[in-house]
Amino acid sequence: MHDLGAFRTNLDAIAERLATRGLTLPLDEFRELDKSRRSAITESEQLKAEQNNLSKEVGRLRREGVNTDELQQRSRQMGDRAAELAKQVETVDSRFREMLAGIPNVPHESVPTGKSADDNVCVRTFGEPAKFDFEPQPHWDLGPALGILDFDRAAKITGARFAIYMGLGAKLERALINFMLDTHSNLHGYTEVLPPFVVNSDSLYGTGQLPKFAEDLFKLEKTDYWLIPTAEVPVTNIYRDETLDVERLPVKFCAYTPCFRSEAGSYGRDVRGIIRQHQFQKVELVKFTKPEESYQELDRLTDDAEDILRRLGLPFRTMLLCTGDMGFSSAKTYDIEVWLPGQNNFKEISSCSNFESFQARRANIRFKGGKKSELVHTLNGSGLAVGRTWVAIVENYQQKDGSVLVPEALRPYLNAEVITATAQLK
Repeated sequence: MHDLGAFRTNLDAIAERLATRGLTLPLDEFRELDKSRRSAITESEQLKAEQNNLSKEVGRLRREGVNTDELQQRSRQMGDRAAELAKQVETVDSRFREMLAGIPNVPHESVPTGKSADDNVCVRTFGEPAKFDFEPQPHWDLGPALGILDFDRAAKITGARFAIYMGLGAKLERALINFMLDTHSNLHGYTEVLPPFVVNSDSLYGTGQLPKFAEDLFKLEKTDYWLIPTAEVPVTNIYRDETLDVERLPVKFCAYTPCFRSEAGSYGRDVRGIIRQHQFQKVELVKFTKPEESYQELDRLTDDAEDILRRLGLPFRTMLLCTGDMGFSSAKTYDIEVWLPGQNNFKEISSCSNFESFQARRANIRFKGGKKSELVHTLNGSGLAVGRTWVAIVENYQQKDGSVLVPEALRPYLNAEVITATAQLK
């Protein structure tokens, strides 16, 4: 969320920058609210000054034996009016905060201006898409043929956009989770955490999912509990309403969780396979940093996520998102997109974002190194989306006979070099 004072002071500049995200601020309403607030504060301060002077006069007159009932009544009326004005200011501030809660973060100055994904900028690539001497298949054909993926039975158990992993398919998913966690905790310096998979509304407000994106979430009936859409929510909220010692920064966490999303706004997109599911697994990277170090830490976090793909030998490209394609809470985002030969396309496998103080202000996460505390900057990125990495391996390492080679980095975890059809699991 935005700082209320800074928002009032820099309204035009903020409105101009947010316009690059396609957002038109209700400037007239903001100005009218601010005008009424300033007027109420001015009148209140004048009344308090008059009341103080009146109190002094009452004291002087009483010492002289003069009746001051009328003046005291006038003083009480001033006090009542000042109290009304204070409530008026609080009402205006409450309306300001309500409006600010629905306004996205201001893009960093280094973010390119654009309207859609077509305006994103490729900043680097890794590897070359493999050339096959046969027509590569998509994972939604390969998986069922190998007996490692079952959509029909998952639909029977639950519904559309769910899947069952079976045999080496399930083991591949588990191997990827362990490989990612081990790499990030042992080599990249993150502390592994296993957070709750259910959170309350305050947690979702803190990271920016509520109130704006409630329809994208699953809520547990008759409770204030929600299934998490990403580990970003519980992990970022570890330090909600806390002040960290500056010497601890940066704090770096990695976490595996299942993730649950209603995908309310994505009907018709990626309807085949496991690219866009209601339930999926992800390993998340979260950082809490000093403001002056947050963009260096964003580059490091992005490199840590890319490193998983490099170790798995999967071709990818890293895109700097334009203003019109960024997430609600982000000030700057890199999307890492992996090549999927079965779909002849790149697909996002990680979004690495710097939220600056946007989330920290909502969640009240601060640090202190001297007399005054400051808001931390929060960052996060997928390290990686496990299901999409599963897809990338199956499609990139497929063989002409329909089998799938296991990347060398995963063989110690999977205890297998190749995935072949398993008839009894079909």
